[in-house]
Amino acid sequence: MYSIASFFAGVGGIDLGFEQTGEFQTVYANEFDKYASETFELNFPGVKVDQRDVHIVPVEDVPQTDIIIGGFPCQAFSIAGYRQGFDDEKGRGELFFELVRMLEAKRPKVALFENVKNLAGHDNGNTFRVICEQLDLLGYYYTSQVLNAMNYGNMAQNRERIYIVAFRESEDFNKFHWPLPIPLTTTVKDVIDFNKKVDEKYYYTEGKYKGDIYKLLVEATKNDDLKKPAIYQWRRKYVRQNKSGVVPTLTANQGEGGHNVCIVKTKYGLRKMTPRECFNTQGFPKNYKLPKKQSDARLYKQAGNSVCVPVIKRIADNILEAMK
Repeated sequence: MYSIASFFAGVGGIDLGFEQTGEFQTVYANEFDKYASETFELNFPGVKVDQRDVHIVPVEDVPQTDIIIGGFPCQAFSIAGYRQGFDDEKGRGELFFELVRMLEAKRPKVALFENVKNLAGHDNGNTFRVICEQLDLLGYYYTSQVLNAMNYGNMAQNRERIYIVAFRESEDFNKFHWPLPIPLTTTVKDVIDFNKKVDEKYYYTEGKYKGDIYKLLVEATKNDDLKKPAIYQWRRKYVRQNKSGVVPTLTANQGEGGHNVCIVKTKYGLRKMTPRECFNTQGFPKNYKLPKKQSDARLYKQAGNSVCVPVIKRIADNILEAMK
């Protein structure tokens, strides 16, 4: 069994993808958000999450592991954010250097990092160049690829993310290859229950949200055939139907009822996706537990900030093959 130290662990999406291979086990996790940590601990009962700010975690407190994983915070590089990168005033951009600090001290066999697709082009490629330089300085062999959940994870979500895999040994690196595209056979019906009436709080009704969202939604969806489920998005001033037949990229603000929220039309009315449906869309299994006492807003945020688990599983399978 290969051991994992997980940073910016969130609710454990990357950990789950690795553990699903049956050959990896997370022995240490660091996550600053106490609500995400609670969800993580509920699903990984053997791990007590270190909730300290990663800046103050001494390397001695982190066990020696075979692998280090981390989806370092991406708001600083995201198209949805302000794209400040390493200069992000909240300090989220430079969190990558905390991963470098751990890599330097622990020298794991493999590291996997995940981030928004825009990381590669951010600041005319300078941000990504700095990341590559750091890995070069540490003597790691690395490769990166942008993978879309619907092409590489067979998930009905249009979610492009960049993945960086770094190996300590050149022999392992030379044996690694990225997963190949696979056909998309799952549909939105596999992740969203269009036939079930859900709690009233998820439905859009006249006057519930400020502005004329409801009226525009009704207008945009009035001629739609319920036999062909579609997903809509409220885009600040208009409603857009997602023509590709998959869920648009889930975001952390999914629960707010406003911009970028995915909306579905059912025979019971127009509604938001439920938090469970958002976790389904990220490929979390049905038996993945969501804390009952947490607000929907927190659960939406956790799902939106997480990863597409089946994509991670496929990368983990290939890492395993290279290591063996």
